[in-house]
Order: sequence, then C-alpha cells, then structure tokens
Amino acid sequence: MASKVSVLGDDIAPIYKYLSEEAKKKGLENPVTWNFGKYLINEKGELIATFSPKTQPMSDDILKYLN
Repeated sequence: MASKVSVLGDDIAPIYKYLSEEAKKKGLENPVTWNFGKYLINEKGELIATFSPKTQPMSDDILKYLN
C-alpha cells in the first residue's frame, strides 16, 4: 500500500521531485496540475513522456509507447 505524499511544494516527495525535474530538462509538460497526471517511465527508470490528467489511460497517445 502506498501512503499519501506531496507532489508539489516544499515537502514534495523525492520521486515527484525527480520526475518534475526530468520533465523540465526534456521540455515536457509537468502533468501534476490535478489528480491523475501521468508519467511514462521505461525499464531503466528514465522518463519517456508525460500526460495530463485528461488523457485517458487507454488513449492512443499512451498506447503508442506500449505497442
């Protein structure tokens, strides 16, 4: 089970800090604007893409990376 963590602000959880910094470096939009922002990470732990909360999990925008 996961516990509640901060995704923005001074007490941001380390994983979200890393992902936000990587998104910025790659010129990607930071999806943490509301609940259900999405990060796509490869098997090496590298950030591949970000998706807004409005992007559905089974959308073509996401599935193109998985197929």
